[in-house]
Amino acid sequence: MQQPRKQLNGTAYIIAAAILWGTSGTTQAFAPPSAHPLLIGTVRIISGALVLLVMAMGKGKMKRPFTQNWPWQKTIRAAVSISAYQLLFFNSVLISGVAVGTMVTIGSSPIIGGLIGYFIRNDKLSRRWYAATTLTLLGVLMLALSSGNLRVNGLGILLALGAGAAYTFYASFSIDVLHDNGGRESETAVAIIFSTGAILLTPLLFIYDLSWLTEPRGMFVAAHLGILTVAAAFTLFAHGLRHTSLANGMTLALAEPLTASLLGIFLLGEHLTPIAFTGIGLLFAGLALLATKK
Repeated sequence: MQQPRKQLNGTAYIIAAAILWGTSGTTQAFAPPSAHPLLIGTVRIISGALVLLVMAMGKGKMKRPFTQNWPWQKTIRAAVSISAYQLLFFNSVLISGVAVGTMVTIGSSPIIGGLIGYFIRNDKLSRRWYAATTLTLLGVLMLALSSGNLRVNGLGILLALGAGAAYTFYASFSIDVLHDNGGRESETAVAIIFSTGAILLTPLLFIYDLSWLTEPRGMFVAAHLGILTVAAAFTLFAHGLRHTSLANGMTLALAEPLTASLLGIFLLGEHLTPIAFTGIGLLFAGLALLATKK
């Protein structure tokens, strides 16, 4: 009875994380026009890392990585993966547009997660996973098609696929950090990973204009993205990955485009087409199927 309860808790944590990630696009829509998308992603990681460090230090957990046998090699792999995800994803969006870049990145991650889980992590892929992943991927595809603004570009597609792979490898490597040597506190592990990733992305701060951060809207966007979509969301995601498989986790994370679509409709006044309505229904059905007890 305890194992199903842990799986249910893991599912709830990951869906909660995905809901927070789903607010990113709406928040970025309020950023000042001078804010470069690639720099927004960098500021997101750096501000989130600072919040995570403060959280971990407030709980007195930052001594452990430097006094015990911390898995630094796996931590660096996770940090490189999440940093690569930022660069690949935002460049794919710049080349192919938001719809295609997001669809390919998010849509490929459950498939890549299933392959990594099956061939590398020895996870079993259930019929429920196959059914739920098929439904959710169809939902993502319909949401992308409903935008009516698709720009297919070969390089953009490759970058988006790379972003999906990087995102999935981050999840896989972070699981290793969490479970290595008997398990790690989620807050500490995520703080160390993102702080390392922030260091890797810091040079981008000297390439793009940072003046937008002095504007009230810019400060709000940076704070929201750092606190909610990084610090809170990735901590929840780490909690969830402790109690569910990589394949299930990546499929459950598709609650992100569902949230983004609903926010676009209710906050940004986007029109709900029949195709988009069908896509939302399929996403709901797939997530519900995977979230219910076996």
